[in-house]
Amino acid sequence: MSPTVWILTIVGLLAIVAFDLVVIARRKHSVTIKDATRWVLFYIGLAALFAVGLFVFSPGASGGEFVAGYITEYSLSVDNLFVFVIIMARFAVPTLAQDKVLYIGIVVSMLLRAVFILAGAAAISAASWVFYIFGAFLVYTAVRLALEGENDDTDFQENVVIRGMRRILPLQHDYDGASLVTRTDGRRMLTPLVVVIAAIGMANVIFALDSIPAIFGLTQDAYIVLTANAFALMGLRQLYFLIGGLLERVIYLNVGLSVILAFIGVKLIIEALHGSHIDDIGAIHLPHIGIATSLGFIAGTLFVTTVASLVKSGRDRRRVEVETD
Repeated sequence: MSPTVWILTIVGLLAIVAFDLVVIARRKHSVTIKDATRWVLFYIGLAALFAVGLFVFSPGASGGEFVAGYITEYSLSVDNLFVFVIIMARFAVPTLAQDKVLYIGIVVSMLLRAVFILAGAAAISAASWVFYIFGAFLVYTAVRLALEGENDDTDFQENVVIRGMRRILPLQHDYDGASLVTRTDGRRMLTPLVVVIAAIGMANVIFALDSIPAIFGLTQDAYIVLTANAFALMGLRQLYFLIGGLLERVIYLNVGLSVILAFIGVKLIIEALHGSHIDDIGAIHLPHIGIATSLGFIAGTLFVTTVASLVKSGRDRRRVEVETD
């Protein structure tokens, strides 16, 4: 993409972020299901419009790569929401303050992810063998995710940074609505929301260690990687309020995500082998996995995972109802 397109895109994304901040500042009530649904559809619509723009104005496979990358990043983000739920509960964040906390934490993580994306793109441009590392890491992550099973409260533990903030910063124990700073006995103090924002931001950056190599397995275009991440993260906050209570029903989410990560990891390794002019391993021909195939596999895996999860959770719920009658 030309520098002009980059500049216009960044300005547009910043405008959306600023608009979101104005909405939060004017909101005087906690986010309702109706609010969350409307904003989730709004952000998905923005991503769809952006994808249409790529299909129309950008040559090659940019549009398909963005759609595949966006779906992958968004689906991986759903797993992150469970950790957000745990953080909110662990810190007993007031309902009215949760929207502000998620907004700041996600904006911070967007900036940090941009650094990771540019570094990853530079590494790939410098050496094709980076594909082997990314691919092997994704396969390892897929195996680890599959073995971990369902999400639980142990998925979030306070790290050394959070513990250090508690010791160093002038924190008071109680919240003051949605304020980050308050006064106690005439002294300016930080509220626990500062620690919660740091926890959300760092959790998002840790999740990026999996998701960014995954999207580089679908496209090596830094512009597509950056925009797919941005659109997925911008819609993540509202998705938290929409499906936060439904996450426990998607019990096979980790299995589905592990299959997707393993698929992309193998795809990266195959592309690395092609780059090394290795098209066959013995009698096995290494196929070229196009973006259409990748998109179909990802969408199909998510569909099967969701349906299987809802069927299993429905059966378990009916079994509990029968046993309690």
